[in-house]
Amino acid sequence: SSGSSGKAPLQQSSRRQSSPSVAQLAATAARSMSITHVSAAQAKEIDEKLMGPQYGFSIDQLMELAGLSVAEALQKVYPNTSHPRVLVLAGPGNNGGDGLVAARHLFHFGYDVQVCYPKQTNRPIYNGLVTQLESLGIQFVEVDYLSENALVTIYDVVVDALFGFSFQGEPREPFDQLLEMLNHNSSPPPIVSVDIPSGWNVDQGDVEGTGIRPELLVSLTAPKLGAGTFNGPHHFLGGRFVPPTIAAEYGLKLPNYEGSEQCVRISGLMSAGGGGFGGFGA
Repeated sequence: SSGSSGKAPLQQSSRRQSSPSVAQLAATAARSMSITHVSAAQAKEIDEKLMGPQYGFSIDQLMELAGLSVAEALQKVYPNTSHPRVLVLAGPGNNGGDGLVAARHLFHFGYDVQVCYPKQTNRPIYNGLVTQLESLGIQFVEVDYLSENALVTIYDVVVDALFGFSFQGEPREPFDQLLEMLNHNSSPPPIVSVDIPSGWNVDQGDVEGTGIRPELLVSLTAPKLGAGTFNGPHHFLGGRFVPPTIAAEYGLKLPNYEGSEQCVRISGLMSAGGGGFGGFGA
């Protein structure tokens, strides 16, 4: 990893969302034009610094704040009045941990939550997250059950927390099967991806053009370079824990969070549930 000098320059996103209402989009367009996007290597380095002696974070703290921001963004776009049934797909790593945290918060937000966690990580943090969900009566479902039903018939929203910024290579079983269920050709419910859509190249995005197409992407800490190719209707940033000194060291230009909000919209201004263009909270 690079030291304090000689870092690769961070790339800025210049993509602007189109909308029938230019006035409504002015604020988010201005934000999305100037927000820093980071590489997978830079994201790893930032995480390591946060958990190092200078900043003192633990991985479960970062997961808790990340998962809360994912749940909050989902609630803003897909209220439980219109999208009550949520499936969380959790992978074996930290991205899956974010999803398990989000599942707990979504339960407390009033959603009917189920979780598919096929390759459970046997470590205290993950075991604790599972116990927390089980204590709430949240049902864990198997991949086989999901394969027997069209997801859209039993869920209103799917949270994609399978792979994060450290994933490389081709998805193995059963994750390839889950990604196939999320492929747009399978007509899935709206997808909420955590940090980066699973299966996408973290630095280059959906290179083949055959990846999943989430409606809502919740980038964490800072958007990844691959998120620059995301053109879905809702892009939020979460993970409200970046110290100003880290932001300065990496030249991060990030949007300001409002009040006590744990997420902030950085592109798109569509109404709840993806029903059409509108203002904030439309």
